[in-house]
Amino acid sequence: MTASKTCLVVDDSDLIREIAERIITDLGLDAEGAADASAAIEHCRTEMPAAVFLDWDLPSMGALDFLREAAALEGERPAIILCATENDHEQFKLAKAAGAAHHILKPFDKGAVAAKLAEIGLIDPIAQAANS
Repeated sequence: MTASKTCLVVDDSDLIREIAERIITDLGLDAEGAADASAAIEHCRTEMPAAVFLDWDLPSMGALDFLREAAALEGERPAIILCATENDHEQFKLAKAAGAAHHILKPFDKGAVAAKLAEIGLIDPIAQAANS
């Protein structure tokens, strides 16, 4: 299964998902949303995204549970970007060990999302800088 140029935003806040999806589509990628980790795993089973923006504080199935489930999926794995409200080194260390190689702090803006997507190679940083 090849990853598409889609980003999956996993957050239990409708507002955060809406804002993130709008930013991502403004940057020229497709965006999908999932309100919880279970829905996100199901999405990944049917259509693997290129990147997942993963909220740390999810109800029921948490971010670490999602990361364990995602690691067991077959095929190319998405870049996973942990989204957190505080700069907690231990939290990032746990997430990185479980498969989230990147992180971004909330509240994020278009510049922060664009920088992260450019860092992982999903958008062209030079073209993006010209459009900003």
